[in-house]
Amino acid sequence: MSTGSLPFNPHLATLPVYVPGRPIDEVAREHGLDPASVIKLASNENPLGPSPRAVAAMGEVVRNLHLYPDGSAFHFKRRLAAKLGIDPAHLVVGNGSNEILEFVGHAFMRPGDEVVASQHCFAVYPIVTALFGAKLVLVPAAPDFGADIDAMLAAITPRTTVVFLANPNNPTGTLTRGEDVLRLIEGVPSRVLLVLDEAYIEFLEDPVDSVAAVRDGSRPNLLLARTFSKIFGLAGLRLGYGIASREVVAALEKVRQPFNINSIAQAGALAALDDDAHIVATRANNRAGRELLEAGFARLGLRYVPSHANFVLVDVVDGNRVFSELQRRGVIVRPMGGYGLGGWVRVTVGTPSENARFLACLGEVLGKP
Repeated sequence: MSTGSLPFNPHLATLPVYVPGRPIDEVAREHGLDPASVIKLASNENPLGPSPRAVAAMGEVVRNLHLYPDGSAFHFKRRLAAKLGIDPAHLVVGNGSNEILEFVGHAFMRPGDEVVASQHCFAVYPIVTALFGAKLVLVPAAPDFGADIDAMLAAITPRTTVVFLANPNNPTGTLTRGEDVLRLIEGVPSRVLLVLDEAYIEFLEDPVDSVAAVRDGSRPNLLLARTFSKIFGLAGLRLGYGIASREVVAALEKVRQPFNINSIAQAGALAALDDDAHIVATRANNRAGRELLEAGFARLGLRYVPSHANFVLVDVVDGNRVFSELQRRGVIVRPMGGYGLGGWVRVTVGTPSENARFLACLGEVLGKP
């Protein structure tokens, strides 16, 4: 018989919990709505759906699901490497890019270490840092809600082991300029791992070539984290990847679980890589939808952060109230209290009809029809 409490990891006591966007079915049940009438603009998913090429490719592998997947993701990594102009040895795959971030915790964080990130950073950075007993050093954001690169560099101490920067950033949608990204890459000491989280980089028209520093071997302490959840429309598959030096990849491979990427995900992602038509259509829909949302916010007299991703952060004064009222109308957005932005909500760019419905419902909730 047990005579005391279970010896839980003490870091769990203060570990923040990631709260995902609410599922359509759950909101429909709660409010007595037809699930088909509910629109989800909470999780930055692709409103055009998955890559059609990916859907076709995934159907071809289901008859072999009795076999374990390729543990090295050979064909996927080989094709991805060719697209990036690097050797496959510079790639590590994860169950979503979130798992890549967890690998970083296993390989680079110990109790007492410091991890630098910008205020309003992606919620997983604090979670991973706390999980491994390190100390998060949050640098105040710039006035435009973006990252203050000079302040981040100044925050690095002898105890710093990891620096995180998302570009574009979630949840603010802000973009760190190319020259500042390069200055950060050059300025972070070689003993510190710099993680550039580029989950939304495919939405940029002219992104900085951050891969070049891995390709030419000049920054062996750089890790780029990317995903197939956003522009490729494969969030349900959970597939992300890291781009880094052979040394960093070798370290992350030691903590990667075998078969962490299933056969269906590998087949879908491999096909999606070459679905240029889907990417072009997604970018066009996103550009038009983002402009519509931002114009709508301006018309409603609301402050918003100009976005470079597939969502917009908007100040509605009482984020939780607006979130709840919109749910009753069958529109799911994301409240931002967990990011220290209690007055704000984040809305994903949807289809033209979804964007229009959201703006109409928002105006109704705010009494500004």
